[in-house]
Amino acid sequence: MLKNLFLDIPPLQTAGGSVRLPGSKSISNRALLLAGLSSGQSLLHNLLVSDDTRVMLDALRVLGCDIQDQDGCVQVQGLAGRLITRNATLFLGNAGTAMRPLTAVLALMLTQQSGCFELHGVPRMHERPIGDLLDVLQQLGCQFTCLGQAGFPPVRLESPTSQALHLNQPLRIRGDVSSQFLSALLMALPLISHQREVEIEVHGELISKPYVDITLNLMARFGVHVTREGWRRFTIPRNSAYQAVEHFQVEGDASSASYFIALGAIAAQDAPLRILGVGSDSIQGDIQFVEAARAMGAQIDSGPDGLEVRRGQFPLHAITLDCNHIPDAAMTLAMMALYAHGTTRLCNIASWRVKETDRIAAMSSELRKLGAHVEEGADFIAITAPTRWLPATIKTFDDHRMAMCFSLAAFNGQKWGDAVGLPVRILDPHCVAKTFPRYFETF
Repeated sequence: MLKNLFLDIPPLQTAGGSVRLPGSKSISNRALLLAGLSSGQSLLHNLLVSDDTRVMLDALRVLGCDIQDQDGCVQVQGLAGRLITRNATLFLGNAGTAMRPLTAVLALMLTQQSGCFELHGVPRMHERPIGDLLDVLQQLGCQFTCLGQAGFPPVRLESPTSQALHLNQPLRIRGDVSSQFLSALLMALPLISHQREVEIEVHGELISKPYVDITLNLMARFGVHVTREGWRRFTIPRNSAYQAVEHFQVEGDASSASYFIALGAIAAQDAPLRILGVGSDSIQGDIQFVEAARAMGAQIDSGPDGLEVRRGQFPLHAITLDCNHIPDAAMTLAMMALYAHGTTRLCNIASWRVKETDRIAAMSSELRKLGAHVEEGADFIAITAPTRWLPATIKTFDDHRMAMCFSLAAFNGQKWGDAVGLPVRILDPHCVAKTFPRYFETF
């Protein structure tokens, strides 16, 4: 598939078979960064191969990490917290899981060593805020310059004139814009913990807590054990240091699993659809999508490393749900709402506004094209299924999740048992390369 073209999906009726998921994006990029900061050599298994992991790998190589492919695994020789390259420009695409943590990591490393780095990405990345993270780095004594709009990438990071860090008081960060800011700080702060423990205080509601849980879990795997008091205060112990993990297995991506869970709930009528690589033992918050899908009527059997999904109640049930804990997978619930009686209301999703695109606006406009009734607000979306489906050409806004979500609209012909459905045209299907390059072949 070539960028800027389209993909026509014909009307579909049933689904079945098995899918093995690619590695989790959230785990892959965190594991890569932590391996790169560690002392020793880590071997990462089932690492996601995608645009987002490619930019992280490229950045780590530029910074001096020796990275080798080894029988389908990725071997990373860590930097032990010390820079080899001191001056570079890093292109990070539209990967928030690379831009935010690398900004924090490099800013703090430059308080200990001399150098200068410029971090930039695609135009949309330059519209995604990092001001709250930069505010904390400024508290610490880091030096940076926003090269475009204040509080947004691109950003230049430099060694401060004074290397004295301000660690006498807990660092204060907002929690209600993006959990990636807190995750970035948590992963970076062990690099400056040689003098004393470091504390972070979160102000406001911390959104997307499960993603912070992934960060803490992986930090512990790489030898740094953070203590926390609820979701308000986090403490990095003095003299924390990352240690390589000889073998690290990346589990399948739970956000990607949501499309196939929905597929099974809509169309796995004769046999189950099996999803391999993620299950009840997952450390990813988006595995909680399983409970939301069950509430809408899906029949799901869950094992430690896999799921079996069948159509249960159909049409599905409309639900009202606070989606703060599953912000990415919640987009798939909006698609399931097209096959449900009543109005599905997804709340507490303000973070959609600052993702790869403004996802509340994008989902609203494209769902309406299909004939759905949609109401949107600052932090919610409400969807009522079409009374009559309409043929539609779906804009993806260079957002991988838009493309994957709207593939599910191809089952429109069987909502109420109609004999004939309508095809769906997806523009720029190549954007799925961000997290799931072979999604449409797999689908």
